[in-house]
Amino acid sequence: MSNSVIINLENINLENLEKKIFSNISTEIKEGELIYIIGKTGSGKSSLLKILYGDIILRQGKAEIAGVDLINIKENKIPFLRRKLGIVFQDFKLLADRSIKKNLEFVLKATDWKDKIKIKERIDEVLGLVQLQEKINNFPNQLSGGEQQRIAIARAILNKPKVILADEPTGNLDPATSKKVMKLLKDINDEGTTVLIATHDYEIISKFPSKTIRIEKGKLLELSKKSTNI
Repeated sequence: MSNSVIINLENINLENLEKKIFSNISTEIKEGELIYIIGKTGSGKSSLLKILYGDIILRQGKAEIAGVDLINIKENKIPFLRRKLGIVFQDFKLLADRSIKKNLEFVLKATDWKDKIKIKERIDEVLGLVQLQEKINNFPNQLSGGEQQRIAIARAILNKPKVILADEPTGNLDPATSKKVMKLLKDINDEGTTVLIATHDYEIISKFPSKTIRIEKGKLLELSKKSTNI
């Protein structure tokens, strides 16, 4: 596994409505790491992920992910950035008006896949990874919350991203389903993909311990893997 830095933040400041969210934060994340980001509601966990996928544009400091410079990133460069990333949300964000197959096709076509056979093969492959091949023609509302989240993860890995950013991926799920979803993310990480998970679900952290960063009073505090002081 490579030890090269895939995410680098230096001297980042972020304010929202004159409230300081981050103050002069810096961190490095290496390729292949699994990192939890924890902190109280409103501490800036989601904001940090939004910076990394280009939803919040920074004007100062240094910020890079997967070789893309995030400072003053132009709007027309954001689709290129997001092709290198897989993004998983708490509320799934599946398109309700189309089948699972059409949800996944939509992403591939939007990222310049043209070959129908290759599109079908890739969809079959990711549905196999999340063990939901039999749901390919279902609509999102015909799936349980856990199944919808597994489809959201399948969508996130369609383009074999270098980094997965997961914002409260178990937030709407019961403990048993949360464990399955987390196991899936861990398996993806074990294949070499860097995974960042913003969460308040300390149960999954205790079951799947890994490096943890806490956001507190605008600062990043790195906790050891074994730390129970969450």
